[in-house]
Amino acid sequence: MTKKVIVTGASRGIGFELVKQYAEAGHEVLAISRNGDKLEHLKKLCLVINPKAIVHTVSFDLAEDNLNSNLLPYISMCFKHVDVLINNAGALVAKPFVEISNEELQRVYSVNVLSVFKLTQLLVPLFSSKAHIVNISSVGGIQGSVKFAGLTAYSSSKAALLSLTECLAEEYKETDWAFNCLALGAVQTEMLEEAFPGYQAPTLAVEMASYIYDFSLNGNKFYKGKVLNVSKSTP
Repeated sequence: MTKKVIVTGASRGIGFELVKQYAEAGHEVLAISRNGDKLEHLKKLCLVINPKAIVHTVSFDLAEDNLNSNLLPYISMCFKHVDVLINNAGALVAKPFVEISNEELQRVYSVNVLSVFKLTQLLVPLFSSKAHIVNISSVGGIQGSVKFAGLTAYSSSKAALLSLTECLAEEYKETDWAFNCLALGAVQTEMLEEAFPGYQAPTLAVEMASYIYDFSLNGNKFYKGKVLNVSKSTP
């Protein structure tokens, strides 16, 4: 059955690959990112992969723009309902703790936590009866996992996302909606290169996208309110 899917952080890395996979399979997808040029490139690629693909794109800064007045009307115009929401957008600052500015800290939390909170809140009236909301976090946010100097803002924001997922699952436990969180290990993306220049991850973006794609369509049959580690190494 064709799904109506929203993917944030769609202009690069895992989000970019995810949108292509939804489009190839014939699902209708809305790709959200700040980078309008890359979104247009993504849409063209999707139409090459599947000429019948329905791909909506919108250039939008989840950290700064007003979601209610600027983004929700566009979503409502594209979709009457939403089956899958992939909260994939992420921001990272790699700096010593004392050097992280207030602006940098606010942006990381705005993208990684607050935008997820606000976007999910706005979409509640549009979620279909068995909607699956998948939040993309990091093993760095798991309590007891290995932590890395310079990633205090990023890892702590990802920890907040884990708790938010569990809270939403509890609040909507009487529904058939599924709120789940995937805590990813190292994936070869531009963001990983920013944090660990030169490091070669064991998993490619397209490989992780394939896992998330399948999980988004089938994981809600088995999981509700779960935080799942998706990593080849022990956290």
